[in-house]
Amino acid sequence: MTLLVTLVAFENLGVNTAMPRMVADLRGGDLYSWPFTVFLVTSLIANVLAGRLCDRRGPAFALYTGVILFMAGLLVAGLAQSMWMLLIGRALQGFGGGTISIAIYVMIAYVFPERAQPAAFGILSAAWVLPSLVGPAAAGLLTEHASWRWVFLGLVPLASVGALLLLPAVRKLPVGVDSADAARPGLALAAVAAALGIAALTWAAEHPSLATLLLGIAGVSVLLPSLFRLLPKGTLAARPGLPVTILARGLLAGAYTAIEVYVTLTLTAVHGYSPVLAGLPLTVGALAWSAAAVLPARNPDIDRLVFVRWGFTLLAVGALGMLLVTPTWGWGWISFVAWIVASSGMGLGYSSLSVLTMRYSTLQEQGANTAALQVSERVASAVLVGAGGVLLSLLASPQQPSFAMAILDVSMAAIAVIGVLLVRPGRK
Repeated sequence: MTLLVTLVAFENLGVNTAMPRMVADLRGGDLYSWPFTVFLVTSLIANVLAGRLCDRRGPAFALYTGVILFMAGLLVAGLAQSMWMLLIGRALQGFGGGTISIAIYVMIAYVFPERAQPAAFGILSAAWVLPSLVGPAAAGLLTEHASWRWVFLGLVPLASVGALLLLPAVRKLPVGVDSADAARPGLALAAVAAALGIAALTWAAEHPSLATLLLGIAGVSVLLPSLFRLLPKGTLAARPGLPVTILARGLLAGAYTAIEVYVTLTLTAVHGYSPVLAGLPLTVGALAWSAAAVLPARNPDIDRLVFVRWGFTLLAVGALGMLLVTPTWGWGWISFVAWIVASSGMGLGYSSLSVLTMRYSTLQEQGANTAALQVSERVASAVLVGAGGVLLSLLASPQQPSFAMAILDVSMAAIAVIGVLLVRPGRK
């Protein structure tokens, strides 16, 4: 379990670091946000399919399916000769990563009792430590002195070895039970509709015209109904219990991701940082996330909502701190402090929401509710990352992103404040 998360973490941090160079080499500046958006929307589809697969066949089969798709995506992206080929590779990585994430969550529910689950999710955060220490720096060095392609290709043999090592561990896992999704037909279709809706909405916003306005309206018209099908009843109304937990995960992860994907762009374009230096805030941020996750893991008796509220609060502070980084007169080094604060918030809140979801789920619903948790995260992240791309396209450019990034930072801080208000302990 830890090995799989470690490989996905290496890829995630490496891509964030190398993205400015790979987009420039492939002449895809107008599509800067799309490698992230494509990954997120395909992950969304994979989450739903993997949730049903885990409930019916157990997590082992889903794990290997995810690893194979992830490896295929690494190969395609690493060999890409155009921006479109890169997007195909990222789509395959999204399918693989989305499948792996659901399978691992279900594994935790199968293997660990409820009281031990905070520690198990803490282990997942600890799996980011090694990638955080060497991932961004390694990606930056490869990008500067070799090629960004090795950020993808270098992980293929490691993933192959990892898959072989996992076989003895997962082959004895129990098979699934009858899924609660059986009474909810059309989930797969709803996931595809949501993904297409997000893609259409993002494209329309980044390429404004009368034709794309109609495309954007169509995107919204298919996205909203699909969310009512994919998420538990009451999620969009923030009802207490499972619904607000699912919504909070989307707000927390979406706001964080929307800022994170543009950190390296801001530091390289505004402050002239090299890819290596621009990736270092991601390193210290991931370390802060892992360190902060120890606190809820070691205090299983404290209400998880307390940790979630503190997570949102720290995310809001970190987002506002990035306002001192985005302008040309700002200070690049503040990004290290701001991202430590924001990432500490993620360490407190992210795994706590996972524990709450398992607590609210019966055995028959573990895969379905885990999928809903991830769907909320993917949809919010895709929409908010896409919003950043829209701001970048309409109000600035990849070469001069300051104004757009300032608006994005303030907006994400506002979302974090909304999260604080929604997850009050004892809220009825």
